[in-house]
Amino acid sequence: MARGAFALFGLAAGLIVAAIFALQAFLTTAAQEGAELSVDFAHPTRHFRVPNPARLSDADALSIYDRIRDDMVSAYRLSRDPVASQFHSWRRYNRAPYLSATHGDRYINNYANAEAKTYGQRGAGPMPAGAVLAKDSFAVTRQGDVFSGPLFLMEKMPPGFSAATRDWRYTMIMPDGSLFGTTDGEGSERVEFCAACHATAGAAADDLFFVPEKYRVRFLQLDDQ
Repeated sequence: MARGAFALFGLAAGLIVAAIFALQAFLTTAAQEGAELSVDFAHPTRHFRVPNPARLSDADALSIYDRIRDDMVSAYRLSRDPVASQFHSWRRYNRAPYLSATHGDRYINNYANAEAKTYGQRGAGPMPAGAVLAKDSFAVTRQGDVFSGPLFLMEKMPPGFSAATRDWRYTMIMPDGSLFGTTDGEGSERVEFCAACHATAGAAADDLFFVPEKYRVRFLQLDDQ
């Protein structure tokens, strides 16, 4: 009897400890989710994060992107922003989608139009007016769920457009084609954090960050004829 009582006591104690740990985990998760929900959508200070992002191999990330890209582009086109219909035909500067913590733990790709042909060359100097950079994005959770992400655009405008952004116009188009915000336009305050983040790259880089070395594609640069 004594041994039986001791065993029952041990089992009860184990269940109590397990319940305590489970409660702590629940409260931690709830607190994290609450923090995410408390983000000011009208004036965000960072990208909204994807919970439990999956870490994919380059091959898996590229395979998923190839399967969903056309649907992503079709949705972005609903914004009626001309870039949303064009960017996927431009040169892509990364060999596979890569996980970007600064874009909310989403997988992103880097595209640039012909005017931005020096993109990725450190020390190339400021981009000319008309240069456009586009980053589409998607998310994959550890549960295997795949979600389209926003389309992020940087357009170099004529001199004098915005001294605060070094004449870059930042635009974010949501996965359903709705406009989240654009510099000096609708929802401008919602993309101020984009400019603030890129400003940390500095004037020498023209507020540009570059594709990580591991994923960077190098193109043969030929002199214009």
